[in-house]
Amino acid sequence: MADLIVATGHVLALKLFDIANAIDLKRAEALWAGHADGQAARARLTGTPPKAVAFGEPPLGIVLGPVALDLGSETVVAAVTARLYEFGAASIALRVPVAGRRWTDYVALMNALDSAAIVAPWERLLAQLTAVVGPALERPAPSDLQEDYLIGVVQSFAGRGMSANDLVAAVDLVPLLSGEQRALSESARAELLRARFSYYADDLVVLTWDRAFIYEPRGDSDVADVLEVANAQLLEMRYYDELLDAELPRMYDLVETTRRGMNVLAARRYAGLARRLYTMVAEVTELTEKIDNALQVTEDVYLARVYAAALDLFRVPTVSAAVDRKLSIIRDTYTALYDEAHSSRSELMEAAILLLIFVEIVLALVRF
Repeated sequence: MADLIVATGHVLALKLFDIANAIDLKRAEALWAGHADGQAARARLTGTPPKAVAFGEPPLGIVLGPVALDLGSETVVAAVTARLYEFGAASIALRVPVAGRRWTDYVALMNALDSAAIVAPWERLLAQLTAVVGPALERPAPSDLQEDYLIGVVQSFAGRGMSANDLVAAVDLVPLLSGEQRALSESARAELLRARFSYYADDLVVLTWDRAFIYEPRGDSDVADVLEVANAQLLEMRYYDELLDAELPRMYDLVETTRRGMNVLAARRYAGLARRLYTMVAEVTELTEKIDNALQVTEDVYLARVYAAALDLFRVPTVSAAVDRKLSIIRDTYTALYDEAHSSRSELMEAAILLLIFVEIVLALVRF
């Protein structure tokens, strides 16, 4: 296969963090604007009409200072940007520009950056970000959950324009998408190249679980932005899935404790626990709806296909369905507790009425 030269392009390493229950983006934007050399703006898709794609609440894009990355054989300088999402996620992107590299060197750079990203100063960059926008974080609750994604982007090759078919015939995308040095089986290669998309004859997108390749001569960043949103949705859905996993056993224990403590205050205990569960369901439902509606693709069929494929690859619908099932269990428990609280109150009232009748009878007999 020919060793093409990448004339213009870059490699993008993404790391996403859950940093809060929610983020007040307007306040964060004001805070960063007041920061020394602060550059911040609401994100928008550059190559897609606004009516075709809409953010539920556009994330806030922030420019951080560049960082040097030691790749072993060389040191590269990466531009650093961050994005804050209303539903509590923050993404940090390291962008390494590429110009004049042979394709094999471009693949080697991407694989080296994947290894370097493990030890990149993510925590320092996140601390630099939250030190300024911290007051805009609602109920900060950093978790250990993280997502990372690597994107190789090429705008042009030296000396020639290429169609998507010419590019696939000229280079082997598998080493770039897999990070493997050894040859893969035919079935593994086919699976790796399965999520392939083109709109024009000269553009190409190939998606995998943890990497993507984008060939876009027009320089649009829409696909990369959509992939970031999909990763942010996965991160937050995983967070709420784990939150509910931890909550369900506690809920069962509380219900059992309440039932063992049957007394005249049982109705109040049932009602208190029911209110607690209802509050949690309402909060989680509200936030998961914001996550689900983070990006709405309507008229751009091509971008909608890429976005849907990314969500499917990242298993976002599966995790979202698990969250819905657990919320349903908690809702059913809330309903049962509410019914038991109502039943306990009714029983208490009946007992009080019977006691009053008994007292009336006793007083009547005493007077007689």
